[in-house]
Amino acid sequence: PAQRPASGRPRPSARPAPRPPRTIRLGRPRPRLRLVSLGLTLVMLAFTARLLQVQAVDAGAYAAKAEKNRYLSHTLAAERGEITDRSGVSLATSVDAHDITADPKMFTPEESKAQDAPEQAAALLAPILAEDVDVLVKKLKTPKSRYTVLARRQTPQVWNQIKDLKSVYAQKARADKRDGGPGANVLAGVFQEASSKRVYPNGDLAAGILGFVKADGHGGGGIESMLDKALAGQDGKITYAQSGGRRVPTATSSETPAVPGSDVELTVDRDIQWAAQQAISDQVAESRADRGYVIVQNTRTGEILAMANAPGFDPNDLSQANAAALGNAALQDAYEPGSTAKVMSMAAVLEEGAATPDTHVVVPNRLHRGDRLFKDDIDHPTWYLTLNGVLAKSSNIGTILATGQLGKTQREANQVLYSYLRKFGIGSPTGLGYPGETPGILAKPQDWSTSKQFTVPFGQGFSINALQAASVYSTIANGGVRVEPTLVRGAKGPDGRFTPARAPEETRVVSEKTARTLAAMLESVVDDEEGTGNKAQIPGYRVAGKTGTANRVDPELGRYKGYTASFAGFAPADDPQITVYCAIQNPTRGSYFGGQICGPIYQKVMQFALKTLKVAPTGKDPARLPVTFEPKGKPEKTAKPGT
Repeated sequence: PAQRPASGRPRPSARPAPRPPRTIRLGRPRPRLRLVSLGLTLVMLAFTARLLQVQAVDAGAYAAKAEKNRYLSHTLAAERGEITDRSGVSLATSVDAHDITADPKMFTPEESKAQDAPEQAAALLAPILAEDVDVLVKKLKTPKSRYTVLARRQTPQVWNQIKDLKSVYAQKARADKRDGGPGANVLAGVFQEASSKRVYPNGDLAAGILGFVKADGHGGGGIESMLDKALAGQDGKITYAQSGGRRVPTATSSETPAVPGSDVELTVDRDIQWAAQQAISDQVAESRADRGYVIVQNTRTGEILAMANAPGFDPNDLSQANAAALGNAALQDAYEPGSTAKVMSMAAVLEEGAATPDTHVVVPNRLHRGDRLFKDDIDHPTWYLTLNGVLAKSSNIGTILATGQLGKTQREANQVLYSYLRKFGIGSPTGLGYPGETPGILAKPQDWSTSKQFTVPFGQGFSINALQAASVYSTIANGGVRVEPTLVRGAKGPDGRFTPARAPEETRVVSEKTARTLAAMLESVVDDEEGTGNKAQIPGYRVAGKTGTANRVDPELGRYKGYTASFAGFAPADDPQITVYCAIQNPTRGSYFGGQICGPIYQKVMQFALKTLKVAPTGKDPARLPVTFEPKGKPEKTAKPGT
């Protein structure tokens, strides 16, 4: 207990003195407000500067980037023009097709919601498009691109298959999204564009003339390549806004329409082309030959009515074509013509007045000239032939003797013969302008070897193509005037107006008198029992023609191996309207003589063409020029040649 003081009162306890209250002084607010204001001002200035940069300084660049990302541009393919025969029958046309395209950005993981969208899509599309998976993957991964073409000119059936797949995967993506998944759709970025596909309604008919169209839409050979610019027309262009791979219908767009290509009308007659192609195909197969060709030409206009090759190809399906059969061998093969070229030698002899059809030519069994001993195709006793008989029996020796009269010396004779070969078009392009056409090979006479100067007169030692050979006979049939061959009659533009092809050039080669004489001499080849072309006879018609059997240079071996069999002629002989030329390369079964295997082809094709074009027989009797003469003393029997 606390002690009390003496006074008896309690003593108060000791307490500390209370402290005075503290006063909190606030700092001056102005500096802080200024600092905050300054910061906000700097931020706003930064935003303003950036805004000015975006909207004023770099506005064009950013707008361009936005447009680039938003707008797509692609080509509007022009419809390719049609190719028809002379009657308007379609030989090549175009049908609706689809270009299968894609937006590579929609195959990125961010857009597709799948890490391997390009690989999945490629695996699905490859079997439908018949494309390699790796190729499709590469296209779908095209960097910084919104457009790529996966396959061109696909059929509607192909696009329908892809559409069905797209629908299935779109449904799966929606269902997956409802279940909380990412909703991946690996085909969302696949689209189609309207296009066209080249088709050839007649299959392989006239394929050598027409050529084909490559995957890029341009001609790959023949008329398709030769007239590609006119047929292709001019592509257009369309630019439109897109979102999510779809076109925005309310956004602005620009379009330059495509201009369709022109329709091209050929000089070819489809029916005659069919007959020629059937005839040559059958004989090439029967003879087991490398190839063959038939040319049918209007003698007066130079128009080509048929140009058939065997074997051929179907331009609708090049995957099944033999590479060696692509192209047009009738224009692209260079070969030695053989005895069909003797008509040019005879033309020179007649035109120069060196001999007449009745001129006597004594033809021995062998003839030594230069460094060679020449012979005919068969052994025979001495023949006593007229110049007409030399042509009718296709005597090499007789031709050498006759052309030797073209000059005072052999050198002069060579120069004269060369000048006529050039006039007939040998060694020069035909004038068609056809891609890959060979002008043939004709050396200048000063370059002819000792033996060549004697082989050239009977068709060995220089090369031609089949159309050049046909043109020689058309020149004789046309009264000695060479008309440049033509294959195109004209073109009809998008405006529907028909523009005819330019008129062909005409050149007089020999006189009309010489041409008529040669026509009569060529009749002896077919009509006379001594002639080599009896199998080319056509009942009711007068036929002029010439056989040929030449040694053939094998293009792979580079030396002579096998033969070139040929036949050329025109009808009616006294009013020529149609020329037919046939050649077969390297027949290996049966006969290899031109009169035996090409004579029947000539007969079939010529007879069909005469009926198709409604050419009536003239009804006149042939001249029947003499083939042989009787020498003084006892005449010798003559042997019938085999060519």
